[in-house]
Amino acid sequence: MKNKSVLYIGAALLSMIFWSFSFVWIKIVYEAYGPLTTIFFRLLISSGLMLVFVFLSRKLQKMQRGDLRFFLLMAFFEPFLYFMGESYGLKYVSSTVAAVIVATIPLFAPVAAWYFYKEKLSRTSLIGMIITFLGVSLVVFDSSFNFTASPLGIALEFLAVFAAIGYASVLKGISHRYNTFTIITYQNLIGAVFFLPFWLAFEMNDFIRVPFNETSFMAIVKLAIFASTFAFLLFTYSVRNLGINKSNVFINVIPVFVAIFAYLVLGDQLNFHQMAGIAIVIAGLFLSQINWKRKKHGSNPVYQA
Repeated sequence: MKNKSVLYIGAALLSMIFWSFSFVWIKIVYEAYGPLTTIFFRLLISSGLMLVFVFLSRKLQKMQRGDLRFFLLMAFFEPFLYFMGESYGLKYVSSTVAAVIVATIPLFAPVAAWYFYKEKLSRTSLIGMIITFLGVSLVVFDSSFNFTASPLGIALEFLAVFAAIGYASVLKGISHRYNTFTIITYQNLIGAVFFLPFWLAFEMNDFIRVPFNETSFMAIVKLAIFASTFAFLLFTYSVRNLGINKSNVFINVIPVFVAIFAYLVLGDQLNFHQMAGIAIVIAGLFLSQINWKRKKHGSNPVYQA
């Protein structure tokens, strides 16, 4: 049993590592290609992999009549709006700052559940939220309350956060009718269709004109394989065996992983002010999830990085 627990925890940690690396890989892609090219090919490759997997495993469920509108709305929130915010935000802020903001997604889940489904919002969640906001403030502001990161980039990353909350609210209504693999496959396919006209209009010509950059394109492939496919399969495996609450706790370490990977790969630097902010954010996130261990709240956001 201990060996199995190590396997479940390992799967959760590996999915966090893949999602953390995604913030670094996107920066590498941007050395040659734009955000729309990054997202479109990432979703296209991931959709192909998921289709092969669900057909071979026979896990793809037929969409029920009347559910198309929910899948369209869900895909609009995530991946479309989520990736628009996250990917364009990463053009203006560092990988670490983006990861700290995006890591607050689990924090806002109880707020969405309270507003849309009248679920009780605990005092612990509120305290955790206040602490986390203080930590985020330390990361994005200096001691004189001037932005250390682009306000536009910060706003776009928070757009990704709120898109994920909208996604979770729609997901909760249909999650009991479909398995995770079916949901991810449909949302990625629909998301690719949403992005296609934008890519054709704004970046296709640049993509054709720019000489092929193997390093940047391989970063897109890594995003598709590891961040958009394997990470979800591993995290789903962890959730199935550890439960949502215990698995979600691992999301809190993403800012730490991203800070380390961004330093090693991109040469990003953090001052003491920002490191303290990251520590406070993680503390607030852990505190906010104490309540989740006491009672179940239904579906949580499926994290996409």
